[in-house]
Amino acid sequence: MSISQHQTASGRPLRVAPAWVGGARPAGDEDPVLPVRDVVWIWSVRRYARAALWALPLSAVLLGWSTLGVDTPPGPLPVGLAAGWTATIAMIALTGLLAASRTRRSALLGLLIGLAGLVLLLPFAALPAGVGPDGVALPADRVHTASLVGAGVFGLGWLLLGWAVFRSKLVNPADGILLMLAAVSIGAGTYAVKPLPTVGALLLLAAGMGIAWTGNRLIPPS
Repeated sequence: MSISQHQTASGRPLRVAPAWVGGARPAGDEDPVLPVRDVVWIWSVRRYARAALWALPLSAVLLGWSTLGVDTPPGPLPVGLAAGWTATIAMIALTGLLAASRTRRSALLGLLIGLAGLVLLLPFAALPAGVGPDGVALPADRVHTASLVGAGVFGLGWLLLGWAVFRSKLVNPADGILLMLAAVSIGAGTYAVKPLPTVGALLLLAAGMGIAWTGNRLIPPS
């Protein structure tokens, strides 16, 4: 059974925004029509990426809550881990949003560097003060330095993503500036002088709300 060029596999009418499809085509191919299965795939990926952008303001809220020093029932560690998890989802979604823009390379580099920083930071998140990691040749007095390095690499990833947002011309450039300013606080981690971490979380919240709101309005809803 063949699939119509104007219907999805389920038989429903296919609604796309041709300017935002941007699928890869062979060089010299002037036909703008893509196979329906490619259009549906691109549409689905971008729809889920736009929905996942709301993880950015959510991570800002969790990050800001962890900087206030409020005694929550689960403790600061689960809140910090949830903030890192939602921030990772937001980085992937933001890179997907910028995949068809002229700053896609900067966005991809920012994603890879951010993930590397998170991998460096997570092993030391649950370690008590003065305790070294088991199975790693790292003295206990160097754990603090290693955590700073991980937070700095993670912040560098957000800095590159902010630069990509600023130059992409897809969303408000001011959101990219706010994201770069928030990256300074993210790179300093919880070791920054207060109230810099809280101010950085507020900047990240403002940038995340703007990016998520604009990103979800780039193309019509399915």
